[in-house]
Amino acid sequence: MKLQGATVLITGANRGLGLAFAREALARGARKVYAASRDPSRVTLPGVTPVRLDVTKPDEVEQAARECADVTVVINNAGIAGFDSVTGPDAEAALTRHFDTNVLGVSRVSRAFAPVLKRNGGGALLNVLSVASWRSSSMLGVYSVSKAAAWGLTNALRNDLKSQNTQVTALHVGLIDTDLTRDIDAPKSSPDTIVARSFDAFEQGASEVLADDLTRQVKLGLSLEPAVYLG
Repeated sequence: MKLQGATVLITGANRGLGLAFAREALARGARKVYAASRDPSRVTLPGVTPVRLDVTKPDEVEQAARECADVTVVINNAGIAGFDSVTGPDAEAALTRHFDTNVLGVSRVSRAFAPVLKRNGGGALLNVLSVASWRSSSMLGVYSVSKAAAWGLTNALRNDLKSQNTQVTALHVGLIDTDLTRDIDAPKSSPDTIVARSFDAFEQGASEVLADDLTRQVKLGLSLEPAVYLG
């Protein structure tokens, strides 16, 4: 799947990684880039088409699929990350909130746009996941649960959409230097670097992108004894 000449929809595209995806899609020759945001007025990048889309609202997802009927690439980037423990007093509310965006949001968008991609030749989905899909922490326990579920969803989508020739790519990455990680004191990758690596692999037809050294190390550790996720 090439970006040159593609019509791309990016969720959560007004800032951070989503904004970097939009810039790079334009730079690689995308014919059109729909920059989706809960508030389209916050989309200020020249050359893109703002779209109102809150992934937690099914009616807005369905409307976006009707309005953007020429899409050939969907980037499920929108997500939330809170510092919530799975045993904390607000764990159930936090799990519900994270799943509504990070799992059901990806499902809603993917299901709504699957027929669009099929009509346009198959196209592709790129889902932004995390190294936290494989290794949890107390600080990001609830987030990790949601991203692990989103990984499972991505693999299921790949199986379901194979028959309509839709490429499904999972992006696994550690901390990225965005507003989302502002309060975390740890090494971070630049959004532009992650997007460039992601698109390079995506255009080569990769089913999975391991976008930084930490993610590659953790992936290797999944089969160790004891496995890295038990540490």
